[in-house]
Amino acid sequence: MGTDSTGSDGEGRQRPFVIVGASLGGAKAAQALREAGYTGGIVLIGEEHERPYERPPLSKGYLQGKSAREKIYVHPPQWYAEHDITLRLGTRVVSIDPAAHTVTLADDGRVEYAKLLLTTGSVPRRLPVAEGDVGGVHYLRRVEDSDRIRKEFRSGARIVVIGAGWIGLETAAAARAAGAEVTVLEAAELPLLRVLGREVAQVFADLHRDHGVDLRFGVQVAGLTDEDGRVTGVRLADGTTVPADAVVVGIGIAPDTELAEAAGLVVEDGIKTDDHLRTSDPDIHAAGDVANAFHPLLGRHIRVEHWANAVNQPQTAARAMLGEDAVYDRIPYFFSDQYDLGLEYLGWVEPGGYDRVVLRGDPATREFIAFWLSEGRVLAGMNVNVWDVTDPIRTLIRSGHPVDPTSLADPDIPLGDL
Repeated sequence: MGTDSTGSDGEGRQRPFVIVGASLGGAKAAQALREAGYTGGIVLIGEEHERPYERPPLSKGYLQGKSAREKIYVHPPQWYAEHDITLRLGTRVVSIDPAAHTVTLADDGRVEYAKLLLTTGSVPRRLPVAEGDVGGVHYLRRVEDSDRIRKEFRSGARIVVIGAGWIGLETAAAARAAGAEVTVLEAAELPLLRVLGREVAQVFADLHRDHGVDLRFGVQVAGLTDEDGRVTGVRLADGTTVPADAVVVGIGIAPDTELAEAAGLVVEDGIKTDDHLRTSDPDIHAAGDVANAFHPLLGRHIRVEHWANAVNQPQTAARAMLGEDAVYDRIPYFFSDQYDLGLEYLGWVEPGGYDRVVLRGDPATREFIAFWLSEGRVLAGMNVNVWDVTDPIRTLIRSGHPVDPTSLADPDIPLGDL
């Protein structure tokens, strides 16, 4: 069947908008298209058998058993039919043909598209050591992963977490809440060191030690030990073995760009897009974890692996797919909950991309705000157990104006006055 780039096939039928990735981002894009008045066909395709859900609870409330499963879903089951959205779950897309405007499915079926949005997300980075079919080794990405990990978290269980990033630390907190004995293994000197720098990273080391976590820094994982196909420990490069009843690996994620690369799209640490979230093909957009998007405020491409992008980028992508001059320029945002510590982080700063950290409040009390500065300009801010300050922090970042560090550190001077 012939196709053209106007949105119609060779017989004059209108082709649908197709979204590959039935994720939070995919569901939000479908919603945004309908809210913008688009009445054409929408096909949302996902490899998982679960309807679109949010991932943050998987390492937070849902993992701890505090949140019901139904709470993680983006929309109720009937929402998709009510909004005339074709939801194809358990369906894997194996290729994209930009010239023909089609995607090919694993069962050899084809779906034509007028516009295509890729919300394929990310995949966990695997351990660089052989795992084989050892049971009890887990990666946290999907809801079934969270279900399996939660079963491991019981009083007295020896849980080893490999990686002291956000997922690793949240998982460690959940395991401790369940009464498990937790050891965290990290190659760096401190948790989150590359993200937060030494001044703030130490807060998280102290937090987890205070809650009974055995933190081991500067270590390298050399392999796993097992018995009868079940993990029994993690072997370190120095020859020691850390006993384990279960292992959770949280060493980062990588953007799922396989389809985009095979289709000839420009891929550089994710699918490269402009500020309209348009890829190198004008009829293909990308959003969420997988998109390395040009940010007009920062003047560079960035890829953000957090919930806020999956929630907000699809709205811009949907409007751009409809021909509007929509630009994504939101300040990156994420949040984390660990024990009695809650935080919000706004901004974007690369490791070593700042020259000063200013603290407002006392980190020892775990109630403070940290600011990362370059030449006096606020690049990012993180409020820890201090609330209702994201708006002034966001304003400070967007302004781009130098700020007096002494005033910034003074809790008696309202942030709004700066």
